[in-house]
Amino acid sequence: MAAAAVDSAMEVVPALAEEAAPEAGALGCLVNLPGEVLEYILCCGSLAAVDIGRVSSTCRRLRELCQSSGKVWKEQFRVRWPSLMKHYSPTDYVNWLEEYKVRQKAGLEARKIVASFSKRFFSEHVPCNGFSDIENLEGPEIFFEDELVCILNMEGRKALTWKYYAKKILYYLRQQKILNNLKAFLQQPDDYESYLEGAVYIDQYCNPLSDISLKDIQAQIDSIVELVCKTLRGVNSRHPSLAFKAGESSMIMEIELQSQVLDAMNYVLYDQLKFKGNRMDYYNALNLYMHQVLIRRTGIPISMSLLYLTIARQLGVPLEPVNFPSHFLLRWCQGAEGAALDIFDYIYIDAFGKGKQLTVKECEYLIGQHVTAALYGVVNVKKVLQRMVGNLLSLGKREGIDQSYQLLRDSLDLYLAMYPDQVQLLLLQARLYFHLGIWPEKSFCLVLKVLDILQHIQTLDPGQHGAVGYLVQHTLEHIERKKEEVGVEVKLRSDEKHRDVCYSIGLIMKHKRYGYNCVIYGWDPTCMMGHEWIRNMNVHSLPHGHHQPFYNVLVEDGSCRYAAQENLEYNVEPQEISHPDVGRYFSEFTGTHYIPNAELEIRYPEDLEFVYETVQNIYSAKKENIDE
Repeated sequence: MAAAAVDSAMEVVPALAEEAAPEAGALGCLVNLPGEVLEYILCCGSLAAVDIGRVSSTCRRLRELCQSSGKVWKEQFRVRWPSLMKHYSPTDYVNWLEEYKVRQKAGLEARKIVASFSKRFFSEHVPCNGFSDIENLEGPEIFFEDELVCILNMEGRKALTWKYYAKKILYYLRQQKILNNLKAFLQQPDDYESYLEGAVYIDQYCNPLSDISLKDIQAQIDSIVELVCKTLRGVNSRHPSLAFKAGESSMIMEIELQSQVLDAMNYVLYDQLKFKGNRMDYYNALNLYMHQVLIRRTGIPISMSLLYLTIARQLGVPLEPVNFPSHFLLRWCQGAEGAALDIFDYIYIDAFGKGKQLTVKECEYLIGQHVTAALYGVVNVKKVLQRMVGNLLSLGKREGIDQSYQLLRDSLDLYLAMYPDQVQLLLLQARLYFHLGIWPEKSFCLVLKVLDILQHIQTLDPGQHGAVGYLVQHTLEHIERKKEEVGVEVKLRSDEKHRDVCYSIGLIMKHKRYGYNCVIYGWDPTCMMGHEWIRNMNVHSLPHGHHQPFYNVLVEDGSCRYAAQENLEYNVEPQEISHPDVGRYFSEFTGTHYIPNAELEIRYPEDLEFVYETVQNIYSAKKENIDE
């Protein structure tokens, strides 16, 4: 009977939403239903926010049911933006109608800004002041982030340009927040020893689009601790570690009891869960990210040591980090409390080597050299993080394929957040900005940033005068070149000088010699690179040399290349090109080719028609052959 009443009312509610003056009989039928039934109907999910607004204006009974802090508007908010509900406490009073309005407005503003980015920054990397519109928006930042995530999660192969800029904006917003948190963390006193927290900040900064939180990582570690306790219980059911509660910082003093914990840890980590040092792929940045160490169950000495240290301390074993050269270690004190200790009063633990316990002599054998006693000393959180970021910095310098140098940029940011007066790194950062050409279109904000960096270097170390002067000169030359630049260059296929150009932007190609797949995003009637590049790339050895069309292509491996026409051919089995900059130039992938976005089409206005003809000729003919 109740179900029948609900079905009947479900038919009445939309009618009420459509009519400005509903009939009294229909309205009376609806409002006479029990409040729980009415609330159920209004929360069923078939009514949009505008419907709820209209229904609530029909009479006092429905208006009371649709009060701004009630269940109806809460359900509207939850259905529309489910990922935001985790930010609200069940006990908090929330004006859900007002939250809905603010979130809706934030979404519209975020989309407006994303839509403007391609027009503003197509010819340049997004400059340092490019995100000022987002920073100046009013309203909770989580609402803007949520809208950006919604854009990124749009289904299909469309809206590629929107997704490209939404990703950049989200990357920036999250990194700024994480960097501020890290700086606040670094202000903690030296005895604040949350090594895991610091490592998670580094992980988050380098992976801002991933859902990484200290809470989740700690929960995973807690589950490992539970397994260790289970093993420990089988050895010593009265072990004091078994009585520790989550969050306690108690320590066990007896060496034998500590040894039982470490034995149980080694069994669980290395035998049961199969954690191991990553010797096969040592120079991989994933080895330094704690969430990846837990997922992949592998890492390098410093990340494995931090995991080992965190588990041991939760179980009452006071291990300490040792910034040992070439191989990070932990130390375990064997001496009496309060006694004068030297390096021989410790056992050193190699978490990378399955928890092996080493003497001083064995530590030196591990790295193949004798070291001073000072290198066996304990280090604080900041020094541990410095070494982690230093490892990332070294990996960033080795980058070859990723032409955005994202890891190098991120690790430089992190290192300079900890040590802002490092002259060599400031110089590297200035050179990197200059190399990437991240210049704004209408102002020279970043130019000034580079000059500020160089001035700061000069103050710190006058001996760097030569390097600073060189960069200043080239920065100022860039300013002059920008002043002389004219508008957008338009290339027409119908122009006589372009008669030899055979391919068009958006076509999926294959390199005849190297076999890589790529998509064309630009072309020149002849090679426009300098003599040095032409010589280094041995262009003169090509049958047509540099007097042939050359194409800018995005390659599936993430690189950008400049390929001669004679080296390219149509890809008879076109596929998406997984390049991070695809969205910068194209709005959609059709299955056979990419459609240029508005900015790229302005530069090549006649290419799209040629693409359609080519696709029709190449792929339709192939389909007919298959059908036959």
